Amino acid sequence: MMTEVVSLSLEQLQEAAVELMAVAGLGGEVELHPLTGGGNNRVFRVDADGSNFLLKVYFQHPGDRRDRLGTEFAFSQFAWENGVRALPQPLACDRQQGLGLYEFVRGRRIEPQEITAETVEQALNFYLEINRYKQVSEDQILPQASESCFTLEEHLQCVERRIVRLQTVEASSESDRSAVDFIHRELFEVWREVRSRVIEQANQWSLQLEAEIAALDRCLSPSDFGFHNAILTDSGQLRFLDFEYAGWDDPGKMVSDFFCQPAVPVSLDYYSRFVEAVVSELSEPEQHRQRMAILLPVYRVKWCCILLNDFLPVGSQRRSFAGQVADREVHKAVQLQKARCALEYLKQNREF
Repeated sequence: MMTEVVSLSLEQLQEAAVELMAVAGLGGEVELHPLTGGGNNRVFRVDADGSNFLLKVYFQHPGDRRDRLGTEFAFSQFAWENGVRALPQPLACDRQQGLGLYEFVRGRRIEPQEITAETVEQALNFYLEINRYKQVSEDQILPQASESCFTLEEHLQCVERRIVRLQTVEASSESDRSAVDFIHRELFEVWREVRSRVIEQANQWSLQLEAEIAALDRCLSPSDFGFHNAILTDSGQLRFLDFEYAGWDDPGKMVSDFFCQPAVPVSLDYYSRFVEAVVSELSEPEQHRQRMAILLPVYRVKWCCILLNDFLPVGSQRRSFAGQVADREVHKAVQLQKARCALEYLKQNREF
C-alpha cells in the first residue's frame, strides 16, 4: 500500500505524455512546461508540433481516497459527448499513473471585480446545460459528488465531521496555536449557533431533517463550482475547470458552494436569479428554495473549514505535491486570516 505521495520525474512524465498523445491520436515532439495555479495537482502545458495540450498529474495519497482523475475525466467525457463545450475537451488518461490529457484553453483567470450578471449567467447556463442531459442512460456511470448530501441532516453531519477533524490540529507552531485557538473559541461556537438555527428554521418551514430530496431532483454538479475554477478566453467566454469532486448531488449544495467559495466571491445580488433558475427545474420549487436559504450559512462554515485544510496532514501534503507553497507557515497564516474574514462575514451578515 502506498504510504506517501508519489511524484513522477520530469523524464517519466515526458514519456507518459508521449503515450497519452498517441492514445488520443496525436503525435510529434513533446515538450512539457510546468504551470502555476493548481492547488491540488501538478499541471503542465504540453507543446507538440505547434499545438498545445494540458497534462494534469493528480494527487494520490492513502489518506485521500477520492478518485480525482476518474471523476473529472468521466464528468468531462459526459459533458462533451452531450455537446457541452464550456469546459476543456478530455483527450486521454492513464489511471494507473494518475494522468489526464486535456485540451489547452488559452485565457486568464477572472478577477472578482469582473463578476457581472453576464458572467453569472454563463456559469448558470453551464450548469443548466449539463443537467439537461442528466436523464440519459450514460449518466448512470457518473459517481456521487464528493461529500454529496441529500438530506439536511447529511449536510449538517458533513460540516460537523470537518469541525471535529479540525479539533485534532496540534499546536506545534505559532500558526498552529493561532488556528487551534480560532477553531475552539470562534469557529466551533459559531457552528453551534448555525446548527441550532438550521434545526429551528427547518421546524418552522416543516422541513424534515432526515427527508431525502427526490431522485429526479438530484443534479449533476460540477462541484467546487465557481469563478475560481474558470478561464476567461479572449472572446469573453468562460470555460470551466476542475471537476475532481463532480457527480450527483443536492442542487442546494451546488448553489451554496457557488456563493460561498471565497477565492472569487460572487455577490448575493445575483442569488435570487440563480436560485430561481435552478429551482424552476425541480419538482417542488418552494421547498428547494427554503432548503437553499437554510443551507447557505452551513456552507459558509464549511468553507471556513476548507480554508483551514492546510493545518491537517493530507491537506498540507496535497499543497506541497502541487508545488504551490514555498513557505508552509506563511501560507497557513494566510489561510487562517482568510478563515477569520469568512467567519466574520457570516457573523456580521447574520445569515443564520
